[in-house]
Amino acid sequence: MVIIRVFYDYLKYDENINLTNPVRRNLRLRVPKPLPKSLRQSEVAQLIDAIEGRRDMAMFKLMLRCGLRVEEVAKLTVGAVDLKGRKILVRQGKGGKDRVVYISDDAHEALGAYLKARSHYRVKKVFLVERGKYKGQPISVRGIQKRMEYYAKQTAIRVSCHRLRHTMATQLLNAEAEIETIQDLLGHNWITTTQKYCKVSKLKVQRDYFKAMQRVQQCSVQPDFNSILDAVEG
Repeated sequence: MVIIRVFYDYLKYDENINLTNPVRRNLRLRVPKPLPKSLRQSEVAQLIDAIEGRRDMAMFKLMLRCGLRVEEVAKLTVGAVDLKGRKILVRQGKGGKDRVVYISDDAHEALGAYLKARSHYRVKKVFLVERGKYKGQPISVRGIQKRMEYYAKQTAIRVSCHRLRHTMATQLLNAEAEIETIQDLLGHNWITTTQKYCKVSKLKVQRDYFKAMQRVQQCSVQPDFNSILDAVEG
């Protein structure tokens, strides 16, 4: 937009063309950021192999398997975790919404192992700093992101906390979960937001195509009973 405004100024002041600049000053065009691509299964396996320690494994499994945002992982309290019921109450997520997410087998194992080894029982937040002068205090959003950046460098995989959440959405869609279910798990207000997360899912498109084509072809080889009836009556 700035370039267009400068161009009109050039026409008006340098070329002496009598016109009004249609672009207001300080006008900014907001361009939505593209969503990250989901991780391939081989990249997921490589990343998991590189993760060190129970805490990091539990944090990243909650994003990858439960769809938690990095802010939600940092804010998670012990009281919000129901390991027996295999669910987590996410309080005051994005937009101030509460929601329930469920815990997969591997995320359940990772989170249970971390909580069992976690020594600071009086601290309400689940994930804590493990070394240095802030040891025993809740880990920050930036602290979690720095751990992810460390593993990204170790594995040479372009991965972020948000990309783990995006991978979870895409994998669920490929596994034939309903998009409304994914919307509820991710805490999206609008189904269109969830559709943006899942639009790169080619596997489901391919599977739906061949499944539908099988039905079409089966119908085409079945006898047309209306035509048979017309012939008999004729």
